[in-house]
This record gives sequence, structure tokens and C-alpha cells, in this order.
Amino acid sequence: MHIAILTFEGFNELDSMIALGILNRIRRPGWRVSLACPAPRVRSMNGVLIEAQATLEEAALADAVIVGSGLLTRDIVKDPSIMDRLRFDPLRQLLGAQCSGALILAKLGLLNGIPACTDLLTKPWVEEAGVTVLNQPFYADGNLATAGGCLASQYLAAWVIARLVGVEAVEAAMQYVAPVGEKELYIQRAISQIDRYLPQAQEMSAATG
Repeated sequence: MHIAILTFEGFNELDSMIALGILNRIRRPGWRVSLACPAPRVRSMNGVLIEAQATLEEAALADAVIVGSGLLTRDIVKDPSIMDRLRFDPLRQLLGAQCSGALILAKLGLLNGIPACTDLLTKPWVEEAGVTVLNQPFYADGNLATAGGCLASQYLAAWVIARLVGVEAVEAAMQYVAPVGEKELYIQRAISQIDRYLPQAQEMSAATG
């Protein structure tokens, strides 16, 4: 099981690294979480240099992809040398976007008719791309999810874990990373954000609606 976190030049450390840390709390055979980059090395918005763990082509084959955000997202969506390498399929992959990553999904045509969450700075650009922006931290529709605000990356990671492993695995992962004295609060909040968007909840809602 491969989860790729797309991490571009100028990336936001919180968006990529929080998801990376939480997702790596899952200990299962074959479970792999990688920072997928367009180049061997990329530098963050605050000057942190990292080495890529996977290519964008490997991300296209991953079971789940989280599109990270950063300072240069508006430049990225205008760069065919990057965008042409982003070949994703929501029928076979879980696809999530953090903050300005929603703009990338929008420009790829993956949010047609689907509202999204993003950060306040990116909101007008996502709306300009024809996507309705929600005033909430997390939203999912089928295999597509978006999160708005750096610390909402925990919800995106929790959703991926819940979809690929189960809610109990979310509880275990959050138990490890949540602050001492607030663990139950963090676990309950994370699950409350994602549970209505899990397939079983959506099926039940459709059946009773």
C-alpha cells in the first residue's frame, strides 16, 4: 500500500510533514508513505531542503495521493512540465488535497461539480477555477477529499487511514501524536470530521434519505 504526498518547491512543511508523520504511525507489511517530488530535491517555503522519496510517476501508481500546498502552487498549475506528469484516477485511487493543493486538483479537472476546502489565501483562485469553496476544515466525496488550513492535514491523514485500514487504526495513530492530556479530545475531533464521509456512512445516509 503506497501513499504519496506530493511535495513541490516552496512547499508548506506543516502540510506535508504532519500527514507524513501521522500516516507513518501505521505499521503494516507493505505500508509505504513517501514524499513525491518533481525533482530529486525541493526546498520548503522556510528554506528546509528535503530529498524526494518518490517521483511524480510513482505517485500516479500509488493507492492514495495527497497533494500538498506551498507558495508556488499558482506557478505549478501553469507549468505543463509538472502538470502533465500528474495523472491520477479517482476510480482506483484515494485523492486528497491540502490547502492550495485543491487548486491543482481543480486545474486537473478532478473537482468538477465537487465543492472543496482550502485555505483563505487560495480560496479566490479555487473559486476562479469554478469550484465552490466550503467554510469548513474537511470535505470528502467518494475517493476525493480536501482540507483547509495547515493543521487540518491531520484530518486528511485520518481519512486516508480510515479508508485504507479502518477507524480503529485512526484512533491508534492519533493516540500516538496527540498532546498528553488531550488525546481523547484529538481522537474524537478527528473522527468527527471524517466519519460522515466514509463509505458506510454515506451508504446509510443514501438509504435513509
